[in-house]
Amino acid sequence: MAGIKLEEMETRSGFMKGKKPEKVTLLPDPPRAKRHLPIISTDDHLVEPPEMFEGRLPTKFAEQAPRVVENPSGGQAWLYDGKLNPQIGLAAVAGRPIEECSYEPVRFDEMRRASFDVHARIRDMDLDGVYASVCFPSAMAGFCGHRLQLGVKDPALALATVRAFNDWHLEAWAGAYPERFIPCQIPWLLDPKLAAEEVRRNAARGFKAISFSENPEPLGLPSIHTGYWDPLLAACEETDTVVCLHVGSSGSTPNTSSDAPGDCIGVLFFGYAMFSAVDWLYSKIPVRFPNIKICLSEGGVGWVAGLMDRLDHVGKYQAIYGTWENIPLTPREVLQRNFWFCSLEEASAYDVLSHIGVDHVTLETDYPHLDGTWPDSQAVIWRHLSKLPRADAEKVAWRNAAKLFRHAVPDRVAADPEKW
Repeated sequence: MAGIKLEEMETRSGFMKGKKPEKVTLLPDPPRAKRHLPIISTDDHLVEPPEMFEGRLPTKFAEQAPRVVENPSGGQAWLYDGKLNPQIGLAAVAGRPIEECSYEPVRFDEMRRASFDVHARIRDMDLDGVYASVCFPSAMAGFCGHRLQLGVKDPALALATVRAFNDWHLEAWAGAYPERFIPCQIPWLLDPKLAAEEVRRNAARGFKAISFSENPEPLGLPSIHTGYWDPLLAACEETDTVVCLHVGSSGSTPNTSSDAPGDCIGVLFFGYAMFSAVDWLYSKIPVRFPNIKICLSEGGVGWVAGLMDRLDHVGKYQAIYGTWENIPLTPREVLQRNFWFCSLEEASAYDVLSHIGVDHVTLETDYPHLDGTWPDSQAVIWRHLSKLPRADAEKVAWRNAAKLFRHAVPDRVAADPEKW
């Protein structure tokens, strides 16, 4: 299966083909949702605001810091290292009519303010019934921060920019409402030993997760099978930093035929989570680092049961492959021990929950993206969880994520989600 670069997706026939309206419609606030359970969303996004880097880089780099500029077409773009990145929003279309959605927005005033303003975000989380959130970067940085460092002429500028991004995330975003956000850093990708030092430093400051690449090789970096990343991964295990692998963090998305319509991309977007699970499993990273925690973000859950069956089947022929030797646990058992999975809107996942293991399934709302369930997350999720025993429903809604990311939910909220 071939991949297609994220920036090429918009050129595919039929992909988000809606024509951008002359005037964007931002719908009024919805009513506050009825809260059935607290929700911890393990996959949301923040759109990097224009002021993100102001005053955060060393003086010698102040003039080179990423900044937002107007472009001749009437849109806005990020200017960094002499290059323009016009994808400031990347499908941040929450609160817009579906018929207006295309591969945009191209201006900050075309987005719901909660996409990039933390105070407005809290209000939208409250409307949706989401108690806490893991927020990944958007197109400006790339899901694992690769656009801030790969190909940048001065590595010192790149490092300063990555550090500034993480400082802003910890202080201005998660730090503004520490009970409501789980701090997630982007990694330094150009030196695994320095990356490990950054993980330890950031863990000491309060970061609980890192948004690493599902597959570094398409980004021009060493693969996960080389051992190159072991210093970074050892630091994650040591500090209990969750390694989040967001689909698309390899800079590409699954694709089939070269002339397949855009629907194929939309349907298969989750596919890299399944590929990554197998890739990371057979890299034996979770064997070398048995306490590492890997969370597959925006990848779904329903496919996990079938993968487990396939792991058992292929395991019967291990003498042929020779990869999984002298390891006490089977591949399936390691998958169940070291990996967590993230469900968006999939009824079938709960039919096979006992097969997968209820303790390793979490939820997401994917705010503010097109796929997201805002402002109906509570209703969407309750349709599925109401069929489960209460204890299992609580695990999926928030207890698993609270344990995984070491993020407490107050007793009053657990007892009555209307009380936050």
